[in-house]
Parts: sequence; structure tokens; C-alpha cells
Amino acid sequence: MSLPTLTDRLRGIVANGTTDLKATVKFATNEGTVFIDGNQTPPTVTNDDNDADCVLEITMQNALKMLDGDLNPMMAYMMGQLKIKGDMGLAMKIGQAFGS
Repeated sequence: MSLPTLTDRLRGIVANGTTDLKATVKFATNEGTVFIDGNQTPPTVTNDDNDADCVLEITMQNALKMLDGDLNPMMAYMMGQLKIKGDMGLAMKIGQAFGS
């Protein structure tokens, strides 16, 4: 489990065109950050540590579990495994798009 794996997985999700964020999102993990700029067409996914509309603080292991569907984003939030800073509405949208 590594930052390149998470970055590639998120690139694949964003590239399939089903995610229409129109915002910036940052996954802040214990191994580094993944920044998604959904304001660009097509959206970009980098490891830049930029300011974002929504920041999801989560361990690498739990981020990958969430993408695999093995960890429900809402349960992770309620159990303290996922911390959200910024736009909560956007966080819900991300949970639906990336956690399914």
C-alpha cells in the first residue's frame, strides 16, 4: 500500500468521467497527499500539497479500503477513521463517488 497506488486508483476513478466535482479535494494520508483538481477539464490528480475545498484525513490503509468498498465513508467518519475539513456537502459527494 503506497501513495502511488492511491494516486493511480484515484486517477482511474476521475478519468472514467463519472465524478463531476467542480471543486478541489485533498486526501491527506500518513504517506503523503493526493490532490484532485476537479475545476479543470479533464480533472487532474497529483501529489501536490495544495489548499483544497475539502480535505480528507485518513490512513493509507483506510483510504484504499474505502475505494475497494470495504470501508463505508460514513462509518469511517463516525468512528474517527476519517476526518473532514472544509465543505461537508462536497465530502458527501466524494463518499458517494469514490466509496462505491
